[in-house]
Amino acid sequence: MPPKNQRWWLTEDSESVLVDAPAERIYDLVADMPRMGEWSPECLRVEWTDGSDGPVADATFVGHNRGGPMGLMKWSRHGRVVTADRAREFAFVTEEGGRESTVWRYRFEPDGDSTRVTESYEVRWIPTWARIVDVPTNRHRELIEAMRHTLQQLKTAAETSISAGGES
Repeated sequence: MPPKNQRWWLTEDSESVLVDAPAERIYDLVADMPRMGEWSPECLRVEWTDGSDGPVADATFVGHNRGGPMGLMKWSRHGRVVTADRAREFAFVTEEGGRESTVWRYRFEPDGDSTRVTESYEVRWIPTWARIVDVPTNRHRELIEAMRHTLQQLKTAAETSISAGGES
């Protein structure tokens, strides 16, 4: 088995950004899962499933995504909210092959008048075929770039709504 380094074997990573907005505002943007396509370059859209209609623990959803070379790969993943602690943490796990696959987490930490937002992923399990595809597509790089993009989009949305004096 190859070494579990970030380039060849996805395990976990994170990115952070400082946002000039209260944690509650940023949390509300992140936890509004149907809006995830506005922030993420990979996620096209998210739909609540099985009667779920909001971001609470154990709520289920399906996310529709695209990525890979020139965005040619498309896939959908079922998921479940695992943590919904307003202004502190929002996390969900996606499924692959009927198993928990990747945990995505957003943490919100006060930093003076701002909030440090950290997005992270932790791969618990992915099938061998996905590991093989991860190498030539440099999935690690894709995920880092996607987290940076997502956080910048959230920062812009949160700060714009605050400076405009309203909610979006």
